[in-house]
Formats: sequence, structure tokens, C-alpha cells
Amino acid sequence: MNHPDRKFWWALGCLSGVYVLLLAMLLLADLQYASLLRFGSLLASPTLRYSLWLSLISSLISTILAMWVAVPLGYLLSRAHFRGKAILDAFVDIPIIVPPVVIGLSLVILFRQSILRPVDDWMPIAFHVPAVVIAQFTVVTAFATRTMRSTFDDLSPRQEQVAMTLGCSRSQAFWAVVLPSARTGLLTAGTLAWARAFGEFGPVLMFAGAIEQKTEVLPVSIFLQLSTGDIETAVAISLVMIFVAVSVLLIVRSAVGSKAI
Repeated sequence: MNHPDRKFWWALGCLSGVYVLLLAMLLLADLQYASLLRFGSLLASPTLRYSLWLSLISSLISTILAMWVAVPLGYLLSRAHFRGKAILDAFVDIPIIVPPVVIGLSLVILFRQSILRPVDDWMPIAFHVPAVVIAQFTVVTAFATRTMRSTFDDLSPRQEQVAMTLGCSRSQAFWAVVLPSARTGLLTAGTLAWARAFGEFGPVLMFAGAIEQKTEVLPVSIFLQLSTGDIETAVAISLVMIFVAVSVLLIVRSAVGSKAI
């Protein structure tokens, strides 16, 4: 590395190091504040175990559902040309640009004060476990769609066109050529969607509520502990979330390669 390049990399490292240092200080502050005794009591708490289980399961389900929508929607926005595409493209961004609490409030109105109320009366959704999944799904699908569209935009359509020239239909070319080429994007979108769902708070609180051992996920648990002034428990739960999220990320990266995510 020559002298001018060394200065350039040092400048980038210093600027990047400010943010990395901030993250490290945040984690160290949390670790210093929480006590080992608090972790022991938390792990023995049925409420925390239920919240952790619900967070993991609901995040997984909402991510699977989100990917089933994000892949075709991202492909449609990337490859298709139709009237109103710009409007659809902007519409997909609504869960990203509006405050999360607005999404939660809108879900409550839709299921309790609108055309879907008969459905909710017949099969309870609002303020029940399905509301957790729906709230997470509504938000994370937008992020997954953006990732998938960028993935498909970066893929050259040439191989797809060659496959269709050789006799494949558009559907066959999609499954045989496009999806295998988009593997990295699929893994990235799925991981980011899961992480976002795992930490989702506003829409879940508004639409599912904070019912102990029913709809209480870990972010809601943190909020409830803070509202009662139990900061130490809130910090301990936060560290549990960080540990779980980082562990999942490391497992995925070790399984598929660090460059994928």
C-alpha cells in the first residue's frame, strides 16, 4: 500500500471507527449496568421464556411470509413495465417512511373498525398472537421487497433471455436461472427481514397489545419494564435480544459465507 493510499485508508478507518466505537460503548454500558443475578432470575422467569419463544417463532413466520411476497413483488418491480409502476413502487415504501405506530394504528382500524371486523369477530386476530405476526409481516415485507428488487436489478437479464430463447417459459427461466443467481440477495433479504421482525415494537404494541404470556414479545417486555422504572431488567432483556440476534447472524454467515450478508 503506497503512501497516498495509506492516508486514504486511515481517513476511512477513523471515520468508520467513530460509529464502531459508539456501538462498542453502548454494549459495554449495558453490560456494566446489568447484573449476573438479574440474568439468572430472567432465565428462570416463565414470562421471559414465553416472550423469547414468541419473538423467535413470530419473527420466523413473518419472515417466511414476507419472502413469499417480496420475491415476486421485487421481481415484478425490477423486470416488468406497466402503467402505474411508479405509484406501486412508492406504495410499497409506506411501511418504511411512515412512523411504525401509524402502521399499528391502521391495522387496529382495519381489523376492528372496518370491513375486516366480522373476520376478527369470527376468528380473533387483533390483540392475539396472529396480530404479532401480521404487524411484523406488514413492516418487514417492505424492507425485504426493496432488497429483492435491488438484487434483481443487479442481475443481467441476458441469461434469462437466453433460457427463454432455448425454449423455457418465463416461469421456467425464473425458477431455473434467476432464483439460483439471486441466492445471496435472498439470504440477505431473509436475514434482514428476520432481524427487523425480531426487534419490531410500535406496530406490535398497537395491534397486538402487551398481554403477558400471550402477545408480549421481547421489545414489548423492555417497554413494560421501563414503564415501571425497572431499568436493570429492561437492560438485561435488551442484552438477551442482542445475544440472540447476533448469534443468529453469525450462524447464518458461517453457514452461507460472510460475503452473503
